Amino acid sequence: MYFFFYKIAGNYSFLFCSFVRNQPMQFMCNILHITPYLQLHPASVKDAGEMFALIDSNRHYLRRWLPFVDLTQEENDSVLFLSAVAAEDQMEKNPVYIIRFHGELAGLVGFKDTDQDNLRTEIGYWLAERFQHRGIMTSSVRTLINFAFEELRLNRIQIRCAVGNNASKQIPRRLGFRLEGVERDGELLSDGVFTDLEVYSLIRRKRK
Repeated sequence: MYFFFYKIAGNYSFLFCSFVRNQPMQFMCNILHITPYLQLHPASVKDAGEMFALIDSNRHYLRRWLPFVDLTQEENDSVLFLSAVAAEDQMEKNPVYIIRFHGELAGLVGFKDTDQDNLRTEIGYWLAERFQHRGIMTSSVRTLINFAFEELRLNRIQIRCAVGNNASKQIPRRLGFRLEGVERDGELLSDGVFTDLEVYSLIRRKRK
């Protein structure tokens, strides 16, 4: 998967926002507590060193499906990325969150390409290898889904995954998304080879 929230109920809390159709989303976000040991932190430049270290130590694992990994060669590359996604105008439209598990940076999750006119968005994510198979990403994405539908009143959420990325595909499948089809040659990978992308969607009225 490439790269690249909540009301006080259930397992999520600490987001305050307002949304007006045809106007920018206004976010004022604190740390998002999913469980006592799993939180989402708004992306910040202060996380650049830790994020670069995680990418660098997981380079072989991540680069197969994430083209940005080969472009991240020094800490300043992470500084530039986080500066861009943490900018106020970007956080209003497409919030990106650092995933912390027991305090450690584990990956990223966030909205992308939000279309306010058509009430649709996409979710992107990545997770380091040693944090896999613990339900971290499923819980993180579920929280974004709840927020998008219940608070922002969006109608459609999309997730795209490379056809061979089985771990990534399990997230939308587990969360009730429908496979709509395949986007042929949808992404150029680090090795210069195009991959098809499976396109999954979840519609608000069809949500289980």
